[in-house]
Amino acid sequence: MTKVGALLWATKALLLDFDGPVCSVFAGYPPPIVAEQLRQTLLSLGVDGKSLDGVEDPLALLRWVADNRPELARAADDVLRSAEQKAVGTATPTSGIGDVIAAARRTGRSIAIVSNNSDVAIRDYLDSQKIDVATVIGRPYAAPGRMKPNPDLVFCAINALGVEPGQCAFVGDTVTDVEAAKRAGVHSVAYAKSPDRIPLLVEAGAEVVVESMRMIAEGLEGK
Repeated sequence: MTKVGALLWATKALLLDFDGPVCSVFAGYPPPIVAEQLRQTLLSLGVDGKSLDGVEDPLALLRWVADNRPELARAADDVLRSAEQKAVGTATPTSGIGDVIAAARRTGRSIAIVSNNSDVAIRDYLDSQKIDVATVIGRPYAAPGRMKPNPDLVFCAINALGVEPGQCAFVGDTVTDVEAAKRAGVHSVAYAKSPDRIPLLVEAGAEVVVESMRMIAEGLEGK
């Protein structure tokens, strides 16, 4: 049995981050374009543009709003939710994700999506791909402080599935995913989309790092 198989053997639930493990959300609608759209909205609401220079990650902008202009959190989240819904229309599935979902079902494991993306965009994508999961836990509206690495979303998924933290494995592709998993007490499986990401994910404390989602599917089958 592989290392990932040994880790997954006793689990009852699989928690999946959305952007990365499930699909490439912004494959056809790059994050810098979304960030600029959000930036222009914030400028129109009186935010000093110098504070936003060089930020090309929409979620980073949303965090900035929460920390510096919380009264604008709803307006900023509205822009981002709309952009995410547009983006999932051109999102590309991650290779092997179908195998993971099929393996989880064959082995009787529940599946939850736990993401900093909005739940409406996630559900739009899942519906378009005819993917059925037990629950979707997306970004809390206008409350970016609850996004990962805050473990709150992971706890919400655990409670929705009715399992114990130690019975869950969370698959994510970022340091914040690993940190959220550790804080929630669930097993962490890091998906490295490229080899250069492996050291970061290992340093963050991932229990297992895989370079292919198919490795997770095989692990679920006890291989």
